[in-house]
Order: sequence, then C-alpha cells, then structure tokens
Amino acid sequence: MQRSDAQALMGETRWRSGPGKHLPFALVLGVGALGLVRIFQYHWRQGAVLLGVSLLVAAVLRILVTDEQAGLIKIRGRGMDAFLYSTLGVVVIAVALTITGGPLSR
Repeated sequence: MQRSDAQALMGETRWRSGPGKHLPFALVLGVGALGLVRIFQYHWRQGAVLLGVSLLVAAVLRILVTDEQAGLIKIRGRGMDAFLYSTLGVVVIAVALTITGGPLSR
C-alpha cells in the first residue's frame, strides 16, 4: 500500500466514523434549529426563510458528498434527494416572502 492510498483510506475512515458521518445532517439541523428559534421569537418570516435555506443546504450537500458521507440526509437517490430538497426549500422561501398580513406579521 502506498502512502497516498493510506491517506485516502484514513480520510474515508474519518467520514465513516460515527460523528463524521453525521456532519452534513448536523449542519442542516443547525440551520433549521436557528430558523425555529427565530419563529419562536415571533420573527416567523425570517424563521421560515431559514428553514428553506436549511433545505437548500441539504440539497447542495447531497450533491457534493458521496452516499457514505451523506449520512442521515440520504433518503433516496442523489438526484431525487437534491431535486426534492431544493424544490421544497424554494417553495418554503417563496411562501414566506409572499404572504402579507396575518396574525403574526411583523
């Protein structure tokens, strides 16, 4: 085994480990949690936009990382996951930006 092969295996092992495998999901979850915090602070538009952004982050990560690295954001095939995450993210952001008035408007 050459040095570059050993380094490549070490990098793959790091991604396959428990915490490393869930880093993409943790990033998406963190942005989504920030969105929920903003919603609970009565800034529902900003929170909804952050939830949409978390879905767009999931779509980008699903495209960029391998199936083994995707962890919990992997549901279907790479293309279908990216399509569904991005579509839902755009819809959530569009709805958040276009609704006017209502009991929670600020």
